[in-house]
Amino acid sequence: MANTTISSLLNQTTAAPETCVNVANYFCSDKGIILPIFVEATWPIGLRAFLYLFAMLYCFMGVAIIADVFMCSIEVITSKTKTISMVKPGTDIVEEVEVRIWNDTVANLTLMALGSSAPEILLSIVGIIKTGFKSEELGPSTIVGSAAFNLLVITGVCVSSIPTGEIRRIKAVKVFAVTAFFSIFAYAWLYIVLVLNTKDVMDLWEAIVTFMFFPILVILAYIADKDYCSRRVDVEKETDHLELGMGGSQHDQPRLQFSNSSYISHEEESQSGTVLAEYSGAVTELKPGHVNKQSVSEFVKEISKYSGGKLSPEEAAKLAALKIQENEKHDRSWYRVNATRWLVGGRKVSVNVNNSLKEKLEGSQVYEKAKNKDEVPLIIDSASDLSQGGTFSVVEFSASSCAVMESQGTVEVSVLRSGRTNTRVPFRYETIDGTAEAGSDYIPQKDVLVFEPGESMKNIKIVIVDDNQWEADETFFVKLSVDPDSGAVLGRKSINEITIINDDDPGVLDFTKPSFIFKESAGIASVPVQRTKGSDGVISVKWKTKDMRAVNGRDYVGGEGMLEFQHGETEKNIDIQIFDDKDFEKDEDFMVELSDAAGGAMIGRQRRTVITIVNDDEYNGLVDRVLTIVNVNMDHLQLASSTWGGQFRDAMNVNGGDVENATTMDYVMHFLTFGWKVMFALTPPVNFLGGWLTFLVSLMGFIFLLTVIISDLATTFGCLIDLEDNITAITLVAMGTSLPDLFASRTAAKAEKYADASIGNVTGSNSVNVFLGLGLPWLIASIYWEAQGEKFAVPAGSLAFSVMAYSICAILCIILLVIRRIVPAFGRAELGGTPSLKYFSSFLMAMLWVLYIVLAILETKKVIVVPL
Repeated sequence: MANTTISSLLNQTTAAPETCVNVANYFCSDKGIILPIFVEATWPIGLRAFLYLFAMLYCFMGVAIIADVFMCSIEVITSKTKTISMVKPGTDIVEEVEVRIWNDTVANLTLMALGSSAPEILLSIVGIIKTGFKSEELGPSTIVGSAAFNLLVITGVCVSSIPTGEIRRIKAVKVFAVTAFFSIFAYAWLYIVLVLNTKDVMDLWEAIVTFMFFPILVILAYIADKDYCSRRVDVEKETDHLELGMGGSQHDQPRLQFSNSSYISHEEESQSGTVLAEYSGAVTELKPGHVNKQSVSEFVKEISKYSGGKLSPEEAAKLAALKIQENEKHDRSWYRVNATRWLVGGRKVSVNVNNSLKEKLEGSQVYEKAKNKDEVPLIIDSASDLSQGGTFSVVEFSASSCAVMESQGTVEVSVLRSGRTNTRVPFRYETIDGTAEAGSDYIPQKDVLVFEPGESMKNIKIVIVDDNQWEADETFFVKLSVDPDSGAVLGRKSINEITIINDDDPGVLDFTKPSFIFKESAGIASVPVQRTKGSDGVISVKWKTKDMRAVNGRDYVGGEGMLEFQHGETEKNIDIQIFDDKDFEKDEDFMVELSDAAGGAMIGRQRRTVITIVNDDEYNGLVDRVLTIVNVNMDHLQLASSTWGGQFRDAMNVNGGDVENATTMDYVMHFLTFGWKVMFALTPPVNFLGGWLTFLVSLMGFIFLLTVIISDLATTFGCLIDLEDNITAITLVAMGTSLPDLFASRTAAKAEKYADASIGNVTGSNSVNVFLGLGLPWLIASIYWEAQGEKFAVPAGSLAFSVMAYSICAILCIILLVIRRIVPAFGRAELGGTPSLKYFSSFLMAMLWVLYIVLAILETKKVIVVPL
C-alpha cells in the first residue's frame, strides 16, 4: 500500500509540478500493516509523531476495555462446577456438593495468564507475521519489558501499599517457588538459545523446547499445588484430594457461617465451590448468586437493633450485599476487571455504600461480636490476627470500658500484650476528658510504660476525686499508642472508657427508652430499667403491666412484680413472657409502669414504657423485601451481563448506569472511551457456549486487530522520533499494556488475606509470556524456514543484553522477597511489615527497574558496549 501511495505521488509530480510534494520527506510510511491509512507526506513530522503517540495511548485504553470482556469470559469458563456425592465425615449421610472443574493453579497459568498478557503475546505473533516470518524486536522486547515492570514495579507497589501494622504472605509457597524458578529460568533459557547455542539462530528443536516448557510449567505447578511430592502425611488433606480430584484446589472459595449472629470464614476447610451458611446448627446452602433468607433475617435483626430500627430495606440490603461481597474470595480476573472499570468509568463490580451506612455496619453489635471472637471474621483480612502469626506484639486494654464508684478513690485498668512477647516494647498512655474533667473529677496522666521480654500485662492506676457532692455519672477515656517501628501494633481495644458512678445517692429509677419492639417469636421481652444519679445502698421498685392492644394471658404473661437493685448495681431487666400463636395478626402492645420505689430511691421521668409485639409474618415480609433487593444488588455485582441489551446499557451509560455514585473522573473517562465501549458491546455475551464464544471473538477478533494497530503505531512512532523499537517496547508499550495489572494487584494486595492474588501470579505470568509469547511465534517461524531449507535468524543484539539485565534484576528481586519472608525485621512476609523497611524494599525494587531501563537504553544507543 505504501509503494502504491508513493507511485501515485510520483505520477502527480509529473502531471502537475506546481502542486506536488517532496516524497523524499515522506518518512516511515512502510512500517505498518494497516497504517498509514491517509497520505501523510504533507504533514509535519512533529504533528505525525504526536498523533501516533496519542493514538497508541488511546488504543491502550481500548485493549484494557476489551481485555475486561476477555477476562469475564475466562471467569465464566474457569468457574464451572460439577456436582459430586460424598459422605459427610463421621456420619453415614451422603451429601451432594459442587466442586470447581478447573484447578486454580492451572487456571492462573493458562487462561488467566493469557488474559492478562494477551496483548504482549499477540504483539510478538503479529511481529513475526508482519515481517514475513523474520525476527523483529518490538514483540520480544515488549515481553521482557513487561516482565520487568510486572516483577519490579508492581511487586514494589504492592509491598508498600499494605496498611501499617499488617502483612500479606504468599500462601501457596510451593507453587510460587515453581513459578519463581521458571520466571528466572525462562529468560536464562532465552540467553542460552540466543547467544550460547547457535548464536543468532533459532533451531527448530530450540523453538520446540521453548514452547514445550509451557505445559511442563503447568504440570509442575499443579503437582506443587496438590503437594503430591511431600513426604508429610496429612490424612485430612489426602482425603480431600481423593474426594475432589482436579476440582478440589486448596484455594477454592471459603465457607460462610452464621453462628450466633457472628460471621466466620473457614477458608482452610472449604474444598468446593459451594458456599455453606450455618446458623444455630441448621446447615443450608448459600451458593454464589443466591442469598440465604435465614441468614439475611438474622443480619437485618442485628443491624436494626444497633441502628434503632431506622434503616430502610434498601439500606439494610446494601449492607447485607456489602458483607457478602467482602467475604467472597476473588481471583485475579475480578481485580483486573474492576481495576479497568475504575480507570474507564465503567460499571463497578462492588457495592457502593456511603460513609454513614459504613459506620452503622462497623459499629453494629454483630460486627463487634465477630471482631472480638477467637474466630476468623467475615472480612478476610490480616487484621483477624494482628500479630501476624507472632511477628508483632499486640498491645490493648483487657476491656473497652469499665466503671468505678466515686468513693473508691482509684481505678485500675489492665493493658495486655499478646502475639510476640520476647521483645522489649514501650507504649504510651494518656487520659482524655469526656464529661468528666481532669483535675476536678480525676487526676490526669500521660506516661510511658514498658513491656519487658516475657511480660504480658501492665496495670495503669488512675486517682478518682471524691467530692461528696451529687453529680450525674461522668466518663473519661484512656488512650494507648505505640511506635510503629517498635515491632508492636495496637489491638482492637486501644481506648478504654471509664465511667465514674456517683454513689452519694441511692439513685433514680426509670426505663431506658419510652418504647421497645420485640418479635412475637422472641419468647421473652427483656425490658431494661436503669439506675442513675447514684448507686448507694439496696433499693427496689414495683412494676406492673397494663393491656393495650395486647391481652394479658393471651398475648403475654403480665401482672406485677418487684425489681431489686443491690449496692452498686445500675441496670436490671424485667422479663415478660410473650406468646407466639403462629397466626397472622397486626402489631400488639402493652404498657409497663414503675411505682413505689423503696430504699430512698426516686422514680424518674420515664416511668412508663410501651412494649410492641411485632408479628413475624409482617417481619418476614420486610425480610423478603430486603432479600429481593440483596439479590438485585448481587446480580449487579456479576462481572458481565448475560444479554446484548445489558452489554449496551453498561457501555452507553456512565458507571454502568449507576449515576448516583459516578465521579467526575468517571464522566471524563466514559466520554473518552465511549466509542470503545459501544464497539466491544458487540461481543457475544459470556453465557453463550459457556463463555468460549466470547473468549474466541474477543481474542481472535478485537484484541488481535488492536494489537496489529498498536504494532503499527509503535513502530511508526519510534521511526518518526528516531527511537529504536526495543526502547519503545520496554517503556511505552510495556507500561501501557501493564497498567491495569498494576491497579488490580494493588487492590488485591490491600483486600486479600494472602499475597497470591497480587504478586503470586506475576512470576507465573512472566514465565508464560516467554514460553507461549515467544515459543509459539518462534516455533511457527522455525517451521516455515525449515520448510524453505533455511534457518530462522534471531539476532541476539539488544534483546540478549536486555534479557541478561532483566535476569540479574529479577534474581535480586526474588532474593529480596525471600529475605522479607524469613527475616523477622521485615515482618516475615512478602508484603507489608515494618513501615521503614517496606518502603525501603519498594524503593529498591523501583531502582532495579530504573537500572534495567537505563542499561537497556544505553546499550541500544551503543553508549555502552557489552560483547555477547
